[in-house]
Amino acid sequence: MSSDGGKKQFWKRNTAKVPGSIQHVYGAQHPPFDPLLHANLIKAGNKPPSMSTPGKPKKATTFQEFESITSDAWDVGDDDDELLAMAAQNLNIEVVMETANKVIENHSKLQEQRQQRQDDMLKPEEKEEEEAREEDVDERGEEEEEEEAAETTAELSFSFERLPHSDSRLVKSHSEAPIGSPKESGIESLQRQQSLPHRPVIPLVARMADQNTSGTPAMTEREAFRLDKFRQLLAGPNTDLEELRKLSWSGIPRQVRPITWKLLSGYLPANAERRASTLQRKRQEYFGFIEQYYDSRNDEHHQDTYRQIHIDIPRTNPLIPLFQQASVQEIFERILFIWAIRHPASGYVQGINDLVTPFFVVYVFEYIEEEVENFDVSSLQEEVLRNIEADSFWCMSKLLDGIQDNYTFAQPGIQRKVKALEELVSRIDETVHRHMQQYEVEYLQFAFRWMNNLLMRELPLRCTIRLWDTYQAEPEGFSHFHLYVCAAFLVHWRKEILEEKDFQGLMILLQNLPTMHWGNEEVSVLLAEAYRLKFAFADAPNHYKR
Repeated sequence: MSSDGGKKQFWKRNTAKVPGSIQHVYGAQHPPFDPLLHANLIKAGNKPPSMSTPGKPKKATTFQEFESITSDAWDVGDDDDELLAMAAQNLNIEVVMETANKVIENHSKLQEQRQQRQDDMLKPEEKEEEEAREEDVDERGEEEEEEEAAETTAELSFSFERLPHSDSRLVKSHSEAPIGSPKESGIESLQRQQSLPHRPVIPLVARMADQNTSGTPAMTEREAFRLDKFRQLLAGPNTDLEELRKLSWSGIPRQVRPITWKLLSGYLPANAERRASTLQRKRQEYFGFIEQYYDSRNDEHHQDTYRQIHIDIPRTNPLIPLFQQASVQEIFERILFIWAIRHPASGYVQGINDLVTPFFVVYVFEYIEEEVENFDVSSLQEEVLRNIEADSFWCMSKLLDGIQDNYTFAQPGIQRKVKALEELVSRIDETVHRHMQQYEVEYLQFAFRWMNNLLMRELPLRCTIRLWDTYQAEPEGFSHFHLYVCAAFLVHWRKEILEEKDFQGLMILLQNLPTMHWGNEEVSVLLAEAYRLKFAFADAPNHYKR
């Protein structure tokens, strides 16, 4: 990145919220910006725009111009890597302990006050009965004490996750069992917990359990029945792919998702006898590419590609510890570099790194039973890791084969899809369309990312995996059906969009839609609406058009 005599880059100079400018992200993939914790990132120059210019950026008249003014947005220099400072901030242990102690103390006081009020209200005879019950509890109360200790520890865990300077939207961890013996106090339990290996608190947005937001169990009677149907279909000598697509459209159970994705993507043949030999051949072929090409990553004509991949990998799902492990990042680097070398027409483009993550998570689930967010992949055998890496590479390649024009020069595929989205929204909800026109919001300014990253920056990863179940089952799911999903997704926020009365408010909303609590239920509703739109418009391009 050139310095131009010490002058800042365009995206550093301009305080307006233009597409591609570095801004603190509040969306599904990132925690909220804390002005107290990150006060050093607030610059004196970031003043609100004047009334005469209500924060509207200068329009990019062409896609190439849009691309040129944002192309250096993620370049790394000596003075412009400010976002990394946010990740460098750590919780102060004294603040943590002080807050935890206050939680325990307040809880104890409330319990004492409640008990005192109850005692005052009791009559003498009732007090005698209460004392008798308490003596009875003392004789056989070990079980109840265990329950009370578990409740106290659970409450402490919940309060601990909502400490200052952390994401206020964090939820109670269901993956961590209460720590400590039943008779340990809350403080002793906390101190013992701190002495154990650190398990990062995972925000709700980063959880990948197959669970609806309503809290229903992961395996209902209906889902158990569907799992049985999947297993029967997959057990045959020749899997009926058309029937498998119909069954998969409404979601694929976690237990059979790896084999189903491999079949639906075309990576594995329908004939069961040929699958083992196909897997062996394709995995050997991938590692042959590694031996042939990977050492060339430091060559002069490949340095820029590898450098950009190396920069982007740590930014991939930063809230999920799984993707911050060095061995996982090395796997991603190899996958992306080999794909870029084998596809010179597009090469590596930012955003492709996100497309590896669903495949990687699904294929890790093939070998483990526990939750994947904190899973240490180094505990897997080397051969298993190699299998996961090769399978992820080939399935990602199959996906990209259908949408490669999204990533060739000037990204013409994305241009066409954004234009088609604008036309579609104008036909299905003219009020929303005119509202955005009124405040000069261009679809390219928010929908570019929706197409480039397949909504992965807008939805939690668990929702992306569920979404991809249907994309794999739908003909041209990634290249065609995705357009209708984006239209349904935009219109879903109709009320919130119409409440915003200026350009800045609309852009902040559209770039940070509140989906962190979404689960299977919300995705299923979104897909049903997208299917309705496809049925109404896909085969009738002039329908409702004036």
